[in-house]
Amino acid sequence: MLVAEILKDKGSAVHSVAPQLTLAEACVELDRLRVGAVIVCDGDDVVGVLSERDVIRAVARGGHGALERPVADFMTSSVVFAEPGETVAILMTRMTERRIRHLPVRAGGRLVGVISIGDVVKCQIAESAAEAESLRTYISAG
Repeated sequence: MLVAEILKDKGSAVHSVAPQLTLAEACVELDRLRVGAVIVCDGDDVVGVLSERDVIRAVARGGHGALERPVADFMTSSVVFAEPGETVAILMTRMTERRIRHLPVRAGGRLVGVISIGDVVKCQIAESAAEAESLRTYISAG
């Protein structure tokens, strides 16, 4: 399955915050949206990703004072992107190798969605179930 097909099913909503937002404000957004990461955008430019892991590291290293500092101080700024034509297998490899759980999707230089590890796992399960059913049908028809 391709990234474009996953986005077609789940939608292209992107939850984002500005880099100057405080970490505390970003945490409120993560909670309100019930997501594990937000894309950090400066206008139309993706400048980072802020995940729950980034928040934990910030508080562990800087104490509660970190919550009043800007997201830009703690976000992951080396953003790894996915493209609509990539396969789930490619995403799984990239996410596993880089130990990341969220990939912004970019098409033509524009942000068009976000794929999470949950989306990838859901897709893999659906593909495995379809393959198993196909094999059962083949065997019973034989």
